Amino acid sequence: MSAPRFYCSAPLAPDATIELPASLAHHALRVLRLKPETAIVLFDGLGGQYPSTLLIDGKRAYARTGALQPIGVELPGHITLAQGIPSGDKMDWVIEKAVELGAARLIPIEAQRSVPQLGGDRLRKRMEHWRRVAQSASEQCGRNRLMEISEPISLAACLKSQDTDAQTLFCHPEAAQSLPEALDRSTDRIRLLVGPEGGWSPQEQDLVEQAGLTPVRFGNRVLRTETAGIALISAVSALRGWE
Repeated sequence: MSAPRFYCSAPLAPDATIELPASLAHHALRVLRLKPETAIVLFDGLGGQYPSTLLIDGKRAYARTGALQPIGVELPGHITLAQGIPSGDKMDWVIEKAVELGAARLIPIEAQRSVPQLGGDRLRKRMEHWRRVAQSASEQCGRNRLMEISEPISLAACLKSQDTDAQTLFCHPEAAQSLPEALDRSTDRIRLLVGPEGGWSPQEQDLVEQAGLTPVRFGNRVLRTETAGIALISAVSALRGWE
């Protein structure tokens, strides 16, 4: 059985004894009920991991770290998912699966047809929640780097901040080109734009056309918003041979 993996926000170093953050200690001691001297693995999201030993002192937990293991399971390419914010907790599922599939970045898009409108304290709490979901997914899938989650922006702002080295694909079920036809194999940076429930508005589609982006479809079926981006990440990885 593999050792439990934990994301640790505290600075990590080899051959050191560190106090674990309160939330991590609570999860290890109260939820998982781990015992003293349990072998665990810590990572700080910057790459690599530290095999460690759990130490317990009352309600406090510490870890005695070993040598850094430069283990990386990242994709050879860089995939960004710009996801129109869906309703309910669907974004949690999108984030979890995007992490598992190796996406490097997720940009929440406040599309015109997005139901949630975030701001102020609600935005802060939602960002904290989304990042915890990403951290948990990284713990589970073995990634030692955290997927970046940007603060929500409009589609117009997203288009203005284009990665000039990336191919940006605008996902639309009625596009003329299929993903295999449209995919540029000369770049290792791909950005996928996926709309919310109800799709992109006509005004947003005009913005995309003015930006000269490539519309693509994925198969002959209309996918739900929480399915489309995940399916496209998988397909891009498969077409490029990224594991």
